[in-house]
Amino acid sequence: MLDYITWTADPAIFNFGSREVRWYGLAFAVGFAIGYLIVARMWKNEKLNPVWIDSLLMYTVLGTVIGARLGHCLFYDPGYYLAHPVEILKIWEGGLASHGGTLGIVIAIYFYSRRVSHRSMLWTFDKLVVPTGLVAAFIRLGNLMNHEIYGHVTDQPWGFRFIGNLHAWKRGAEPVFTAPSHPTQLYEAGCYLLTFVLCMWLYFKKDAWKKEGLIFGLFMIGIFGSRFFIEFLKNNQEDFEAGMLLNMGQLLSIPFVLAGIYFVWKALNKNKLYEIKRNSK
Repeated sequence: MLDYITWTADPAIFNFGSREVRWYGLAFAVGFAIGYLIVARMWKNEKLNPVWIDSLLMYTVLGTVIGARLGHCLFYDPGYYLAHPVEILKIWEGGLASHGGTLGIVIAIYFYSRRVSHRSMLWTFDKLVVPTGLVAAFIRLGNLMNHEIYGHVTDQPWGFRFIGNLHAWKRGAEPVFTAPSHPTQLYEAGCYLLTFVLCMWLYFKKDAWKKEGLIFGLFMIGIFGSRFFIEFLKNNQEDFEAGMLLNMGQLLSIPFVLAGIYFVWKALNKNKLYEIKRNSK
């Protein structure tokens, strides 16, 4: 039987003055860089206006960062951040919420579609979500390096013992390890990676982008459906979630899954709906 895994990774790659350069930030940056290359390949595949892609990157980055930060502050601890609004700006101290990032992207793409591409939002999302699963997987690996967002105690041999006193350990204290816990960061990263592979296959091998909304819908189901179920294994992020039947992450995931089911259904039945509408005239 395998021993439990004692995780002693340092969240920082190196220090730059008084600031740390962390694996989390690198994972975020590398994910966006690879995502840009994948979307650029799509642009070339469809012979689209190359000017649009740079604007898409700008809108996406701003929507993700602003939305993820506001999502964390307003979904998980609104009382504190509304009382101390300057703290919202301290993004380097951590605290990003994937659901907020998703909402931020939706708002950003609304303006992108109106001001830049003049195409439907679904047209843009069918491209944008293809590499997003990979970016999300990288971010969860960044959480692993940060010893955060892990799961309940487990007796499974793949349980991770994380450093529970990370800040004190960084200042020279002896590490205090958690009990063996589910490495839910890896569970989520694996599911997100599978979603990424599926979206890539649908776009480049099956031309699924021609059925508007299909790739986007499947992405929403894959990402937020897996998030919903893995949340059962995760520790609550905030005290107010104790005693809730479903935690905040699950409650926020449900609308995204339902939206994904709707868009898949609509994409697969578009011709049927058109025929029904035409025959009813």
